[in-house]
Amino acid sequence: MTARQAPEWAPHQFVWIGFPSHEDLWEDDLEPARAEVLAFAQAVHGGGAGEEVRLVVANSASGEAARAAAPWAGVVQELFGDIWLRDTAPIVLKERGLPRAMSFRFNGWGGKYDLEGDDTIGLRLAETAKIEAMRRQWILEGGAIDVDGTGLLVTTEQCLLNPNRNPGLTREDVEARLREDLGAERVLWLGHGLLNDHTDGHVDNLARFVGENRLAVPVPAGADDPNAAIYADARARAEAFGVQVVPLPSPGHIERNGEIIPASYMNFYIGNAAVVVPVYGVANDEAAVEAIGALFPDRSAVGLRADHILTGGGSFHCISQQVPR
Repeated sequence: MTARQAPEWAPHQFVWIGFPSHEDLWEDDLEPARAEVLAFAQAVHGGGAGEEVRLVVANSASGEAARAAAPWAGVVQELFGDIWLRDTAPIVLKERGLPRAMSFRFNGWGGKYDLEGDDTIGLRLAETAKIEAMRRQWILEGGAIDVDGTGLLVTTEQCLLNPNRNPGLTREDVEARLREDLGAERVLWLGHGLLNDHTDGHVDNLARFVGENRLAVPVPAGADDPNAAIYADARARAEAFGVQVVPLPSPGHIERNGEIIPASYMNFYIGNAAVVVPVYGVANDEAAVEAIGALFPDRSAVGLRADHILTGGGSFHCISQQVPR
């Protein structure tokens, strides 16, 4: 039987979390972003009641900073370009009771950001965890997909069919590879991701599985929500596919420096003991944390700001990759 990717709510052995390490990338946001990452990591760790956290740093100076700030966390030093481990770390499956790491090629989200170490960090992280790794010679980012554990996978056409990823692969080719590598028996194709998302529409910013055959999709926050049509299309496709759609709040129209940003509550992380939700200082923050928490009543729901992490283009789900127990 082909190994299958577990849903995020299944028990974790530990989680890798990227720790901002490059001053030239983060500039004035370096220390504030580190503080936000540490707050997220601490919420996931839960004083030991949650899960083991392994902070991934790119150099010795960052390692010293991480150890000093988070003595309760493990620290792994490996060269990488940036902290978006959801896309560059391996996806760990279970096969005959043993873990297997699937490491895919990475090209900087379609050639946008070519940074040293990002294409091979997956293999090296698997080695540090003593997990057998298999390299796959096609481009796939972990944030581009989500699964419910039954063989159902959701993604977007904008990302996985984008010619800047795997030119020449058809929809049928991509589905065959998802089936072979991740055990995906059915693929729900949504259309576009959020406006101005440099990942070309990662699904973990648009829609997330919150149970078997249950997909959370945001509801527009007012007439000026820039993603209203995208949410409507996602909902229609999911319902037509036979998936139960769970409505969740949207943060709505949020700008930074005059540009609409792809702010989303969907970039939450489902830990062993907590669900951590990014919030933005807007009206729907409290409602979003409460609604997501209600979907996981056996976990505590925590809302945390991630403004400085967001300057790099993502949030809590983007900087983490769990390893199933």
